[in-house]
Amino acid sequence: MAVLLAEPQRRQLEELLASPVRAIATVAGGDINDAYRIGLADGRRLFVKTNRDAPRLMFAREAEGLAYLEAGLTSAGGAPLPLRVPKVVAHSESMLVLEYLESAPTTPEIEEALGRGLALLHASRPDRFGLPHDNFIGRLPQQNESMDSWPEFYGKQRLLAQARLPGAERLLGSELLRRLDRLVGRLPELLPSEPPSRLHGDLWGGNWLSTAAGPYLVDPAVYGGHREVDLAMMSLFGGFGPRVLDAYREALPLSSGYSERESLYQLYPLLVHVNLFGAGYVAGVRRILIEYA
Repeated sequence: MAVLLAEPQRRQLEELLASPVRAIATVAGGDINDAYRIGLADGRRLFVKTNRDAPRLMFAREAEGLAYLEAGLTSAGGAPLPLRVPKVVAHSESMLVLEYLESAPTTPEIEEALGRGLALLHASRPDRFGLPHDNFIGRLPQQNESMDSWPEFYGKQRLLAQARLPGAERLLGSELLRRLDRLVGRLPELLPSEPPSRLHGDLWGGNWLSTAAGPYLVDPAVYGGHREVDLAMMSLFGGFGPRVLDAYREALPLSSGYSERESLYQLYPLLVHVNLFGAGYVAGVRRILIEYA
């Protein structure tokens, strides 16, 4: 059923797009923002995310994140791309406007294209762990200050940064926080040394879209990091068929010992979920910390 935006948002949208809005329909999905499909008087159909309480720069950072992914996916010398991101049309402090993508049933060919595309993305090497600026994962801040080594970056900028936010600090309690400190101290012996890859950073099953034109990545939380972070999150929350990882491995084989490291990389999204959604995710954090610390 068509739902109207609040009038100030509608006016802002029409100013951004230089065309009157003729149709608005809600789009399902997402826990943080309101989403709409809109039709404009000039014939365009677009996708809009809005959030009047969005943290400053949240939508700007998302637009930059899509450009960061696109830069990695277009490094194939003009060959047809197996994986794409939606085009950014406009953004403001309270909204992001993208090209509208019509979803289509997933096929084995689309799954294989997703796997090959992720391998292409991960093979694109940024010059640093992190980013020149901080961004967001969901509505939470994500710190990206570059560090000398991947274990140091992952320990300080990912695990400890999330654990020290008020929600996780309160729900984890002193014992688990002490275990986390011990684990961070062990990361240099547990994590391999590998150059940074371009990461989506929030790669659960709801953040890729199957279309008739192939797979697309959406809602990134990008940075330069170890490629196994994306793979571990894919495994944690599901939503990816077996052909995805098979095609990925064919294009970019996994490093030795990945299965032993997988839960270490699942610890970060679990901490994020503790901060976003509460105590239901503490058990997963506890299981990993007891295993390693």
